Amino acid sequence: MSDSTSARNAMTKADLINIVAKKLDITQVQSGIIVEAALRSIVNALQGGSEVEIRGFGSFRFRNRAPRKGRNPKTGEKVDVPPKKIPYFKMGKELKALLNGVPHSQEAEAAPGRPASEPTES
Repeated sequence: MSDSTSARNAMTKADLINIVAKKLDITQVQSGIIVEAALRSIVNALQGGSEVEIRGFGSFRFRNRAPRKGRNPKTGEKVDVPPKKIPYFKMGKELKALLNGVPHSQEAEAAPGRPASEPTES
């Protein structure tokens, strides 16, 4: 890893390509094609207006931002800001549980509005 990567503590696309190459025992070029194809597929779906859901990981969705009045910071003049779609990532339950150190089965038992110790009805 480079110094800038470790300082930011961020995984880059190159890091992901390396991981896939090692995991599948393939070349960096082959891994790059796979990673690029996966990312491009997500981007294409989002550009087409679709949501992208990856079970166990999360989903990429849109929030609609309403039109509003903005202000030009240089001139102070009021300007119309058009409506737009804002993409966002919503973490899946399994990923959220992993990141919070809670086993997924325990998280399911502690559903909102119900204490974790209370038995669930089947």
